[in-house]
Amino acid sequence: MNTMMHKGYAARVEYSEEDQCFVGHIAGIRDVIGFHGNSVAALRAAFEEAVDDYLESCEKLGRLPNHPYSGQFRLRLSPELHARAAMVAETQGKSLNAWVSEVIERGVVAA
Repeated sequence: MNTMMHKGYAARVEYSEEDQCFVGHIAGIRDVIGFHGNSVAALRAAFEEAVDDYLESCEKLGRLPNHPYSGQFRLRLSPELHARAAMVAETQGKSLNAWVSEVIERGVVAA
């Protein structure tokens, strides 16, 4: 998967047939920030400008900007699956957290 990134923020991009341009939003934050462009170069410039404007606005308002992800999330499993995963991780000499991170990484790279 190719992702447009700027200052730690990622873009979610779609093509609008109706508007005949690319339309993007900053992904993974609660604030809604959009941008658009008629070419990839214009889209990238608009994305970077949107991120920069967002960060500047937050600073002027004295509020912390939303950050895409903390690196932590909760995962609910059945006790049986939790036990099996922990056993597999242990047999590989890894913590459950390290093992799950590797499994997710492989899945994301394959997607």
